[in-house]
Amino acid sequence: MKKHNFYAGPSILSEYTLTKTAEAIKDFAGTGLSILEISHRSKEFTAVIENAAAMVKELLDVPAGYSVLFLGGGASTQFCMVPFNLLKKKAGYLDTGTWANKAIKEAKLFGEVEVVASSKEANYTYIPKDYTIPADADYFHFTTNNTIYGTEIRKDLDSPVPLVADMSSDIFSRPIDVSKYDIIYAGAQKNLAPAGVTIVIVKDEAMGHVERAIPTMLDYRTHISKGSMFNTPPVLPVFSALKTLEWYKELGGVKKLEEMDKAKAAVLYDAIDSSKMFVGTVQNAEDRSIMNVCFVMQPEYKELEKDFVDFASTKGIVGIKGHRSVGGFRASLYNALPMESVEVLVAAMKEFEAKH
Repeated sequence: MKKHNFYAGPSILSEYTLTKTAEAIKDFAGTGLSILEISHRSKEFTAVIENAAAMVKELLDVPAGYSVLFLGGGASTQFCMVPFNLLKKKAGYLDTGTWANKAIKEAKLFGEVEVVASSKEANYTYIPKDYTIPADADYFHFTTNNTIYGTEIRKDLDSPVPLVADMSSDIFSRPIDVSKYDIIYAGAQKNLAPAGVTIVIVKDEAMGHVERAIPTMLDYRTHISKGSMFNTPPVLPVFSALKTLEWYKELGGVKKLEEMDKAKAAVLYDAIDSSKMFVGTVQNAEDRSIMNVCFVMQPEYKELEKDFVDFASTKGIVGIKGHRSVGGFRASLYNALPMESVEVLVAAMKEFEAKH
């Protein structure tokens, strides 16, 4: 039975990426060695990491003066690296979910943090709108997509100060004006590659302005100066990321990906909104994520939620159980997920509803 993978991360990868990565595990670049055992200093892998950085710059139209890094430690390490390198006196943060809240916690270790707004009181089911970014902040940090709660900010904010964004789960799903940002970071396991590598886009001239001493591994300048090769990078995920980036380019680039993602989300949200059994947890269409669609059952059908997960599994649908803090269901519609899988899920929802 074909599987329809809606896991939130690690998540679905394209067949192109899986096939090319499997081939490289057997024989990488004709070396007779596996990508798992090749030296990261070899000319073959050096070409991989250089090409991957160049492809990120091409697809996201990254301007001159920015470096693309491939680091370990996940986005969670970026929660502390960002303020370590940028926070001199004060930073502004928008609290829109679990990961934004964790970033705020880490930033408070390095200086004053002004939380300009939060949707915590409504279990993060909306994006705050009426807030003021402090003009005296060193930067303003926000999380573009909230995987757990299904909200998303699909635009580059207007800000009096440089922006920093955690784009872990929606990078490459829309064009970005990178020039507005000091740092963009993204754990790759949600929309790009296997877990283990984090992409960081850094404005070079924004570095080196804090007075504190920064440990070598946590200083962006270390990795900029060494082209992400100061220490052994996560070789396999970087290779897989390159293959995904190649696939994105073949599809037509970020604008085409956005078009495909919006179409998939529209099909699923239409099914939810027209249902008598299912209901979306995010009511404002403007705030709804096109990457992670969260929904539950109406109160009178609540006891059937586990039954629906079991029923969906008989159709090959996996990974739709909602996060424990929200419950219900979560369907992650990342770039590699085909429209066919969304249609199978919608058909299963309608069939289940008809039976009950």
